[in-house]
Amino acid sequence: MLNDIKEVLIPREKIAEMCAELGKQMSKDYEGKNPLLVCILKGSVVAFSDIYREMTTHCQMDFMCASSYGVGTETSGVVRIVKDLDTDIEGRDVIIVEDIIDSGVTLSYLLKVLKSRNPNSLEICTLLSKPARRKVDVPIKYKGIDIPDEFVVGYGLDYAEKYRNLKDICILKPEVYQK
Repeated sequence: MLNDIKEVLIPREKIAEMCAELGKQMSKDYEGKNPLLVCILKGSVVAFSDIYREMTTHCQMDFMCASSYGVGTETSGVVRIVKDLDTDIEGRDVIIVEDIIDSGVTLSYLLKVLKSRNPNSLEICTLLSKPARRKVDVPIKYKGIDIPDEFVVGYGLDYAEKYRNLKDICILKPEVYQK
């Protein structure tokens, strides 16, 4: 597995700092409230867990699974919700927590779906943003870092359901996914 890695883009220590800062920012903004943090499965679960544990105010969690990728590296443009929320979000403060925002297609769709459920507020938190690949602009309130247009894996991010368990965020060698 490690032979497929071109280089470490973000080491685990930097990731921990980013998660701590995101949790601190959201805790400050939602002090005295009880926001619902929504983890977008599967890739976001690792970052979500670390960010969630950094929260110092009451908060709750729920999960959604949506996809526009399948096993490829390019968005299909067709989004499907695989798992919906179990929580009624009407009147709630909701924060969608993503691992990475790439094209913005999936997240734009999820924003429309969730806004139709009348939350009090709806914000986006992402560990990584890849603006060079953006097809749809999405309003990111909480962002860890912008990254270059490289195919990254690790820390929950995958290629064909592999590499999620790497502790660092790494650039995958192109020959692995350009077969």
